Amino acid sequence: MLILVCYDVNTETKDGRRRLRRVARVCESTGQRVQKSVFECQLDLSRFEALERALLKEIDPKQDCLRLYRIPETRGFEVLEHGVFKAVDFDGPLVL
Repeated sequence: MLILVCYDVNTETKDGRRRLRRVARVCESTGQRVQKSVFECQLDLSRFEALERALLKEIDPKQDCLRLYRIPETRGFEVLEHGVFKAVDFDGPLVL
């Protein structure tokens, strides 16, 4: 399934800036950045649950916002891209 991870971490303090870096690191290890605080991840259910647990360990729910969008069926799902960034097609051929 396709997972969209969106977050907004309060960076007014040193701890907040540290949380932001840790959240980004977790996301970078799992998916691809499509915006500064938005990642696309192609995961099965168990990896999705592990990602959610890892992110919940990093955020402060009283100061930060984390949104996880599960898109279980990507067939027929379309993303329109505008601008310079071009995402990796997870279902396309892998070229080495």
